[in-house]
Amino acid sequence: MTRGHQVSALALFAEELRLVRTAVGLTQEQLGSKIGYSGSLIGHVAAASRAPSLDFAQRCDEALQSGGLLARLQPLVRGEAYPAWFRDWVEIEREATALRWFEPLLIPGLLQTEAYARAVLAAAHPASPHDEVDRLVSARLDRQAILHQERPPLLWVILDEGVLSRPIGGPQVMHDQIAELIEAAQQPRIMLQMVPFGSGAHAGLDGRFAIASFEGSPAWPTWTTRWPGR
Repeated sequence: MTRGHQVSALALFAEELRLVRTAVGLTQEQLGSKIGYSGSLIGHVAAASRAPSLDFAQRCDEALQSGGLLARLQPLVRGEAYPAWFRDWVEIEREATALRWFEPLLIPGLLQTEAYARAVLAAAHPASPHDEVDRLVSARLDRQAILHQERPPLLWVILDEGVLSRPIGGPQVMHDQIAELIEAAQQPRIMLQMVPFGSGAHAGLDGRFAIASFEGSPAWPTWTTRWPGR
């Protein structure tokens, strides 16, 4: 995929993956079997229609003995997967030692299941082709890697009660999403709280917001963002 004469990072990743895969004589299906991913997913990455996760890139490097090449390219692909206005925040998330998040409408992206994320993004982009929604879902799930790293940030999430009552994706999707929240709440670095309906009007109704803190910063958080129109 190119724009003018500029090759996208995703297209570059796809080409390098093809080169190292063919160099060792593996088909897409054979590579998928070795790394625990489906051959169809590898096909989507090879066609530059779906962004690879860091886990995918690392497993390919190991299976193909490519010396970490694909893992080094993956951050470039990751950056392309988000809208330009959101990319700075994604980098802030990765560097933060604490994230405080209020959400009056949806489960925050860092805690969404794949099915919930797909339902939200498909509704937000009704005219987009299926592979574009796939790309957006993959990018959203890739952000969640910060919660599984060796030193994850403290994540403090406050939800409005209405978030759990809104049937995103149907009953089974919501069942699985709430189960995921319950599991997340048991993690030592994740705190979940809820503002009940009975609280009435409160400042958070003006829209969702997130606050990031960093190592060595003062007790009061040093970076705040509020997304408009929510």
